[in-house]
Amino acid sequence: MSPILALRNFRAATKTTPAHHKRAFIRIGYHAVQYPESDPMSIDWPRKTRELHSHHFDSTIWNDFVFRDDDIVIASYAKAGTTWTQQIVAQLLFDADPTVSVADRSPWLDLRVPPKAVKLAALEAQTHRRFVKTHLPVDALRFSPRAKYLYVARDGRDVLWSLYHHHRQANASWYQALNDTPGRIGPPIDPPVEDIRQYWRDWIEHDGHPFWPFWENVRSWWAIRDLPNVMLLHFSDLKRNLESEMRRIAAFLDLRLDEARWQDAITHCSFDWMKRHAPQSAPLGGAFWEGGASTFINKGINGRWRETLSAAECADYEARARAELGPACAHWLASGYSG
Repeated sequence: MSPILALRNFRAATKTTPAHHKRAFIRIGYHAVQYPESDPMSIDWPRKTRELHSHHFDSTIWNDFVFRDDDIVIASYAKAGTTWTQQIVAQLLFDADPTVSVADRSPWLDLRVPPKAVKLAALEAQTHRRFVKTHLPVDALRFSPRAKYLYVARDGRDVLWSLYHHHRQANASWYQALNDTPGRIGPPIDPPVEDIRQYWRDWIEHDGHPFWPFWENVRSWWAIRDLPNVMLLHFSDLKRNLESEMRRIAAFLDLRLDEARWQDAITHCSFDWMKRHAPQSAPLGGAFWEGGASTFINKGINGRWRETLSAAECADYEARARAELGPACAHWLASGYSG
């Protein structure tokens, strides 16, 4: 399959997203596409085809974001290892400096607060190599052939269990910022139901409710995994061999960390260290969650759903993943490359 046809298939599969998140299932056949790094002009690069707005999103900020050639974009659905990946990149960029605050240096670009004029001005003022995060699917952001993209994923069941904790511990300030800041398009976000199994059913049956669609996010990034400036990461791979994954990221980003500093960088990216220094990672130092920053950096483990979901519910999820993503992507989403 040619690169042009592969990207055309991707766009056709992800071009529609009804506001209520209920869609017919889409099956996609995935093929490995080799892109000639020596001739970037021959690549049909992804193009932005739509805007996404919600209590969280304002994708229009990408229309005004001025890329630099060495920008780094860290992407995920959410609760998949995004902050972890930001911490890794920060440690590689800043010589394993333990005082670097990811929350201050690496903004969530398409979050609708603070206002985009404020966010864009702050990014323009940065003199270091910039690294921003996004939770958008590929076709809702502007894509730069010169930037580097890291997409980190996690089994949907683990995502949901982490997301539930994140949502349940949110305080009044979180709801006020998301729901009451002028410019919101679409319904507000409400507190979660108490029963996590019902929360799971709502999320899986209404594809990402009450946040945003899950399957198209994973599908869109998987579809461009062979682009020369895209690297896919997985939460489970990071847990299995953090140093190996960090070195892979460093090579992809063309970053050279002094060997004498590597052990410090690895330590600063461990869950225990990040938990002890959580205010450096959590937005506004954790002010939006009950319990503060240590609530934002929660447990960092997988498999908590095993105590709640039945074998039938797990089988239904796994079948849905194969139907939405195809067998290769579904397998990777469940366990990573080394699982």
